[in-house]
Amino acid sequence: MKFPIIFGPTAVGKTELAVRLAEYLPIEVISMDSRQIYKYMDVGTGKPSPEVRKLVPHHLIDFLDPSQNYNAYLFRRDAFRLIADIVDRRKIPIIVGGTGLYADALLFGMIEGVPANEALRTALLNLERSFPGILRRILEKVDPDAAMRIHRNDMKRTVRALEVHIMLGRRISDIWSAQKKEAVDSPFYIILIERKRKDLYDRINERTLKMFKEGLVEEVKALLHMGYSPELDALKTIGYKEVLKYLDKELSLEETIRLVQKNTRQYARRQIMWGRRYREALRFNLSETPIERVASEMSKLIKSRLGG
Repeated sequence: MKFPIIFGPTAVGKTELAVRLAEYLPIEVISMDSRQIYKYMDVGTGKPSPEVRKLVPHHLIDFLDPSQNYNAYLFRRDAFRLIADIVDRRKIPIIVGGTGLYADALLFGMIEGVPANEALRTALLNLERSFPGILRRILEKVDPDAAMRIHRNDMKRTVRALEVHIMLGRRISDIWSAQKKEAVDSPFYIILIERKRKDLYDRINERTLKMFKEGLVEEVKALLHMGYSPELDALKTIGYKEVLKYLDKELSLEETIRLVQKNTRQYARRQIMWGRRYREALRFNLSETPIERVASEMSKLIKSRLGG
């Protein structure tokens, strides 16, 4: 029995596809989105509407305070717990989202035996503050493969890669490669959802406009009014961090909207590149095939992989 991970870039149409799948299969969705986990952040994270969540049960959405941290390890733990519960109720768990680290956590497992070393992390971050860019340069020297996979602005993953290298004396990229070889017996498989680039970018631009019309600025103001710090990791999410600059009068509203659109397109590109790493993935292109047909074909595929 294998369960699908439906992976794709932001705005590609994953939620709509899940709703269509529910017409064919008794599914429940486990969200694989590292931002939709937060309460009070509905508009900017593009959460499924309450109506959609009534039609199709969604899990791991809207359950965490913005001041709290969450990571791939916790996601993997929670996802396995939910899968067992959903299967016990004779439903089909579908993992849906675009957070690559979470997908990898399910497919390849976690790096065992290397707990977080807070003193080491603090020392590395202090070094970065004193010499901006030095951690990236060190990573490129000691583990160029990891440097290629980790975005240069992703300080959290950069620190983790160096932490593993220092504590184990091994390159984290070598550990990732070993995990991939062990993934043959994984209970998961990847389904990639794609669109033509122009189609995807048009959808991103339109969705951004919709978010502002639906109250993204007001949502950020409400978070600040509730006492949440702009320095929280949650508020560094695309959409929120740009609106914070608008509220600080660093940007006009038009500049803010354009910047959100640009940053979201760049994020989508990174998600697309991440998806290309899954060479055994099954692919569906929503620009080339009507979503109704994709849902029908996908439902047959999912059923066959479940052994039904």
